[in-house]
Amino acid sequence: PTGSLLYPYGPHQGDERNPKLDDGTSEEIALSVPFTFYGKSYQTAFVNNNGVISFDEPVRQYTPDPFPLADGRPFVAPYWADVDNVLGGDIFYRQTTNPALLAGISQDITQYFPESPFTATWALVATWDHVAYYGSTSKKGNTFQAVLTTDSKMFYIMLNYWDIQWTTGAASDGDAETGLGGTPAHVDSPSIFQAGFNSGDDTNFYNIPGSQSDAIINITTTSNVKVPGRWVFRVDNFQVTGVDPPQLNNDCWL
Repeated sequence: PTGSLLYPYGPHQGDERNPKLDDGTSEEIALSVPFTFYGKSYQTAFVNNNGVISFDEPVRQYTPDPFPLADGRPFVAPYWADVDNVLGGDIFYRQTTNPALLAGISQDITQYFPESPFTATWALVATWDHVAYYGSTSKKGNTFQAVLTTDSKMFYIMLNYWDIQWTTGAASDGDAETGLGGTPAHVDSPSIFQAGFNSGDDTNFYNIPGSQSDAIINITTTSNVKVPGRWVFRVDNFQVTGVDPPQLNNDCWL
């Protein structure tokens, strides 16, 4: 798909492609710029087929757990669910210092956070392109993207949701034909599908509204930066939520 929401991706951009393997993962990615995530600096990352970017070690688990995770795994879950790229779709990733791409990312983030002008010097772009779900008997696919970026002082994560057609794989009790029901995805959240992120301690985590419910299918229409389908977070120190989930209603643009 083409659209302003997704940054360019694919083999013609020099992307690596994950192996076709259910619950598979990229090889270990040695980050050319260490990435600070909630006060800790990480030098390696994995782009996992099941919709998770993890630090230090891969995540093969396919049914998401609620955040915060008890075992201290730090990761970003653009869309944690039971992806099966053997049945369809591809997972691409690259580290980049491409000036045109970084200029676009810088312009976008500075627009969303004008009090902190940002000039990106590096990005990791991971894209799940029309990926199928485990046990699928349909042609449904999800297309979404995660961008990690920094100017070496501030660290941001951007999640772009272009086309979300399913929430749950068959092993998570989803319907094989529809990819719905069961335990939905985590957009950094739990079992159906989850979206959000887990800092690795037991207090700092964030679930995008709708995670772990059928409502996550509508994530392409929600945002915290007034761009439908896009969520952006500064992650060097935990600033999104405290003990109370504050501003969810104010920050969440539905």
